[in-house]
Amino acid sequence: MSNAELLPEGGKRSLAKVPDEAALAPRDLYPQNGRYPASFDEGPDLAETVREYIRILTRRRWLVLSILGIVTTLGTLYALLSTPLYTSTVRLQIDRNVAKVVEDGNITPVEGSDTEFLRTQYELLQSRNLAERVASATSLVDDEEFLKAQGFSLLGAITGLFKSSPKSDDNDQAAVARRAVNRLTGNLAVRPVPGSRLVDLSYTDPSPVRAQRIAAAFADAFIASTLDKRFEANSYAKVFLEDQLKQLKFRTEESEKTLIAFGEKEEILELTDKSSIVDNNLAAANAALGSLIAERIKNEQLWKQVEQAQGFELPQLLNNGVVDGLRTKRNELVTEYQEKLETFKPQYPAMMEISRRIAEIDRQLGTEIKTIRMSLKAAYESSLNQENETKQRIDTLKTEALDLQKRSIQYNTLKREVETNRGLYNGLLQRYKEVNIAGGVGANNIFVVDKAQIPQSPTSPNILRALMLSILLGLGAGIGAAIALEKLDDVIVSAEEVERLSGLSSLGIIPKSRSGAEGELINPRSPLSEAYRSLCTSLQFTTEHGLPRSLAITSSGPGEGKSLTSVAIGQHFARMGLKVLLIDADLRNPSVHKKLQLDNSVGLSNYLTGACTPPETFQKTDLANLAVMSSGPVPPNAADLLSGARLASLLSGSLEVFDFVIIDGPPMLGLADAVLLSSAAEATILVVGAGQARRAAVAGALKRLEFSKSPMIGFVLTKFDAKKAGYGYGSYGYGSYTYAYGGQLNEQ
Repeated sequence: MSNAELLPEGGKRSLAKVPDEAALAPRDLYPQNGRYPASFDEGPDLAETVREYIRILTRRRWLVLSILGIVTTLGTLYALLSTPLYTSTVRLQIDRNVAKVVEDGNITPVEGSDTEFLRTQYELLQSRNLAERVASATSLVDDEEFLKAQGFSLLGAITGLFKSSPKSDDNDQAAVARRAVNRLTGNLAVRPVPGSRLVDLSYTDPSPVRAQRIAAAFADAFIASTLDKRFEANSYAKVFLEDQLKQLKFRTEESEKTLIAFGEKEEILELTDKSSIVDNNLAAANAALGSLIAERIKNEQLWKQVEQAQGFELPQLLNNGVVDGLRTKRNELVTEYQEKLETFKPQYPAMMEISRRIAEIDRQLGTEIKTIRMSLKAAYESSLNQENETKQRIDTLKTEALDLQKRSIQYNTLKREVETNRGLYNGLLQRYKEVNIAGGVGANNIFVVDKAQIPQSPTSPNILRALMLSILLGLGAGIGAAIALEKLDDVIVSAEEVERLSGLSSLGIIPKSRSGAEGELINPRSPLSEAYRSLCTSLQFTTEHGLPRSLAITSSGPGEGKSLTSVAIGQHFARMGLKVLLIDADLRNPSVHKKLQLDNSVGLSNYLTGACTPPETFQKTDLANLAVMSSGPVPPNAADLLSGARLASLLSGSLEVFDFVIIDGPPMLGLADAVLLSSAAEATILVVGAGQARRAAVAGALKRLEFSKSPMIGFVLTKFDAKKAGYGYGSYGYGSYTYAYGGQLNEQ
């Protein structure tokens, strides 16, 4: 069959399914075919994250198991080969304050709070000074068994390689003592009991007897050091206080002598510690003045009342016995006169006698009232004179007091100095007596609650604990290594990675061929054929009119299965009865003619250079409806040829003849060929090779395609290996199970 026979009658063929207007209509400048909506990616949920980590661990399970085995083996060997160690513990009670036999007898400083105090004690327990005391008390410097190495240390051996070995001298006592102290501090553990003043002091040693002996020695040394510190402080305080007492005693005597001499010179005499004679006289005069003023006011009021009174209504007159008696007699005479007046006339001698007697009584009352008034006036005047004299006395005393105050300024200064020196002397003397007594009291704030016992069983190594820790450490290291390698490895192995990276939908997942892809494509029951049939089915739902009229196929890099995918798609639709044209547009490294065993002497490059027409480049295949345009000779300027108008003319003319045009483009690789081909086609799919393509390359290819407004409709994942992908993926098997994306297996 010639090339012309590949064309329908008249050289044209209109398709009822896909109108030419749809194929040649202008595309959307911002196509969204195959892409998820902007709000689709809401981030992975917890279940998805867990499944992702399970997939990673399943994929790299051999790495995790290897690390787990190595770490567990090393940990177990270390535990089995380690020297058994025994730990003896003594429990101490550390009180903040000492039981005070003498009040304020303790002169050692105390920390500001319980936390600071206990923390200080814990640090003292781990001090080198205490370790040196224990080494001296237990003669560990002479114990060769104690000083020798206590087991192999991998870290010590490694660090020893980089250190210059010092010259060892067994006779150097200082070096031996340092080794003993370092051994003691390194094997000692101080563990406070939470919420109490108790602390456990533990010492670990290969010898149980020596462990018990050293633990007890640490407790005894700590108690002894506390007592020594207290005694030393008391001894120093005694010497200091004795010197201060001598100085203060001399100063007190001198100040008292100066005070007495000044008082004699200035004639200052004190009755009490707080007042002088002048002050006492002034105070007494003020008190007397108050009494005189009160008495004067009282006498003045009495005199004024009597002076202004006209009758006998005043209490001073009514309460007088003489006046009261005269008034009684007068009232009796008046009564008698009134009674007799009814019988006799006033000129009657008896009546006149009564009148005379009444007049005499009135005269006596007047004289008595006058006498009372004169006595009250005299009392008032006497009180007034005494008040004035007292005021004059007070003024004199005030003058004397002010003069005394002026003269007492220096006296008071000397007096205060005497009092200060005497107070300091008495305080220091009391303190000296207390410290002197407290110095002989062996009180301590450290007590042994539980004595150290000889351990009956070793505390390390614990085989079971070492095994569990090794397993946990190995498992953690293995999982960490697996996740780290997964994060560092940017090779794409699953469709989910491409979906998250690109936002494109997966059109199909092609399994990795085990026995040759071309051979498996011939077998319709092979997993490869099944996968490509599923891909072709997806292509029929990618546009609004179904299968796109022209399809460009590219990849981010070479060897990802792009050409095989183009051949498989073309063969599938050719078997379905569509007229299919497969164009090998990879003008740099063509491969379609090799897969179909065709001639490549004439092809696309010849047409683009104007050397021939399209029908002259078409070649027949084993399928009647499949025509192939090979790439032709490799040109030196592939991008220039593809950017010309002849490519668009080829596609428009081919779409008038063929139902479906497939363009097998070159990989992106930073070149413009694939971009030009993708822009010319109605739809573009990206082929991604699982286990081969890298995220950066795929992202770069997608970015270039998106920048050129290429109509992307999805991607195809080729060379997929379910075992390498890990947990959540099934496998192909025609006739029993077929692969379903997402990890589910559906029986057919």
